[in-house]
Amino acid sequence: MKKTRIVIPREHGGWAMVSVPYFIGMVAAKPALLHLPLFLAWLFLYMASYPFLQSLKTPAKRKTWISWGTVYALVAAVFLVPVLVLKPSMLWFAPVLLVLIMVNVWHVLRKAERALLNDICAILLFCTGGAAAYMLGGGGFDQLLAAVVSLNFLYFTGTVFFVKSVFRERKNRRWTAYAIMYHSVMLILPIFLGHPWMCLPFLFPFVKTLRYAGKIMKPMKVGMIEIAGSIQFLLLSWILM
Repeated sequence: MKKTRIVIPREHGGWAMVSVPYFIGMVAAKPALLHLPLFLAWLFLYMASYPFLQSLKTPAKRKTWISWGTVYALVAAVFLVPVLVLKPSMLWFAPVLLVLIMVNVWHVLRKAERALLNDICAILLFCTGGAAAYMLGGGGFDQLLAAVVSLNFLYFTGTVFFVKSVFRERKNRRWTAYAIMYHSVMLILPIFLGHPWMCLPFLFPFVKTLRYAGKIMKPMKVGMIEIAGSIQFLLLSWILM
């Protein structure tokens, strides 16, 4: 009998981006019981996006991909019900998510998933989860919301530059220079954003980039480094924001 393999997203970066901005947004406001079903809905929506996007790339297995995506989407919908009943204002995030998802779909259809614009839109999409968690916890359209979104966006954009510099663009010296310059700026930019202590979470990415950008690395090692970086960013943000 042929075993059915569970379909889940394979990229470690996606798991970090779906959770870290959310948890930072949650603790930046006030954690509430509704944060749990909202996070589970957010998580299953992310899991649903993977098979749905794969169905656009591999028509031969489209039925299987869509089946998995539908199951995950239905589970997400179940967890969304109590959130939308008690906090219907969360629906305002739907148009933003839809626009960003359509950008992702556009790149997939054109086989350009690795384009920088696609990566940036994906990061913005994940940062929207942080904004939703913040507002669910009683936050509003204020400076702290801007910090939650912008600092998460800046951190994970840096991971894009780093990963490109050790994989697809490893032999391109310009990308190594871009990665180093980007992380150098990130060491001081939080000062101008009004959060000087948030320079500290960007120290690890800076050292990592100086050490490894442009060099040959195994995917497993890159994954472990990125997981460590995401954890330290989450913990320091929790303490310093």
